[in-house]
Amino acid sequence: MKKIFVLSFISVGYFLNAQSLSNSPYATYGIGDVKYDNTIETASMGGISTAYISDFTSSFNFANPANNANFELTSIKLEATNENNYFKTDYNNTKSTKHSTYLSNISLAFPLSPKVKMGLSYQPYSSKSYDILNSTTRDSDGVVIANRFRGSGTLNAAQIALSYKVADQFSVGARANYYFGNLYDTNEIAYSNAELINGYETKNSIKNFNFTLGASYQKLDTRNDRKLTIGATTTFGNTSNMMTDYKNSTYYYTTGDVKTGESIIEEKSTSSKNLLPIQASVGVGYGEENKWFLSGQVDYKKGESITYFGKSLDLEDSYRISAGGWYLPNYNNFRNYFSRVVYRYGAFYEKGALKIAGTNINKFGISAGVLLPFKTSSITRMSGLELGLEVGKRGTLDNNLINQNYVNLKVGFNFADKWFRKRLLE
Repeated sequence: MKKIFVLSFISVGYFLNAQSLSNSPYATYGIGDVKYDNTIETASMGGISTAYISDFTSSFNFANPANNANFELTSIKLEATNENNYFKTDYNNTKSTKHSTYLSNISLAFPLSPKVKMGLSYQPYSSKSYDILNSTTRDSDGVVIANRFRGSGTLNAAQIALSYKVADQFSVGARANYYFGNLYDTNEIAYSNAELINGYETKNSIKNFNFTLGASYQKLDTRNDRKLTIGATTTFGNTSNMMTDYKNSTYYYTTGDVKTGESIIEEKSTSSKNLLPIQASVGVGYGEENKWFLSGQVDYKKGESITYFGKSLDLEDSYRISAGGWYLPNYNNFRNYFSRVVYRYGAFYEKGALKIAGTNINKFGISAGVLLPFKTSSITRMSGLELGLEVGKRGTLDNNLINQNYVNLKVGFNFADKWFRKRLLE
């Protein structure tokens, strides 16, 4: 039985048990529902980061580690995301919703010297959490056939980044990325006239390193405080392995859902290093210092192959086009608090790597956000409450697939200050 082809029509079973599925039904494929970037600052600007150097001294850029020339304070960020998804399919004109909240970003960054900056971060990279039951009755003999798909697990990412300012206008950076976690998929087929269940299980055990290199150039025109920024990154060099264990067996359940009498039909393990293949990004930005900024960006990711239910699931090359920026009305206007708020905006289009039944699963969205500075915050210590909103669409109604509309709300805090100060003795 071709498991990959069966899952192409997963919309049939998905809506029978919608509340058990993770944030996207497309999380059932590959390594799950991948989050592009979980930082509020980046997400609120449509995902632009490659050519984004913050004008303020309190924001560390992990996406392009070269873009931290202005970073001077110790920064702690804690962020959470609330996802609200609305699904629809032409299959019986069915609709459903799904909500979830999770911790999306923890980071600590600090300067080592005027030229060298360092950051540490943690983010969930992808997740699986679905339970889909599809039952049909065979016309010839009335036998009920139950097809159940289950998935679970989270893939996390820990990062360490270094930035070095080579010259006044040029910086380079490097980031080491460690991905770790276990992802599980199970497909069980049961017949009402049979005692045994046929189960197909896949477990991906992931401990994987790769590396991101970045460079940035920024030129400031002192006559009008306008500046041009150009940035680029590339991610490569997978090390370690992703171990995939696959098992096809028959069994039955006793009281308490205990698997009993298992007989293995096929069992194998494979190892691969192509979990996260070559990625690259190029961006250009322009703005006025401490006033406004606008940037455009193109991201590319090479296709990959994942072992899934004993078969090879091939993902295509994908790309993402983003545009966004920020605006600060007048930070020196202390009579009007909202003149000191940083307003962010953006939009993106993503040609997805997943193709089902000949149809690409693409995504696009718009975003906005604000940085609400604390009362004691200043232009050189921009600490505050971060709020972000992203509204978008993923998928299609074609071929009985699922159209996903979503509204993501993000909230977090950025605490920034100079932790280490030289005391002057009088």
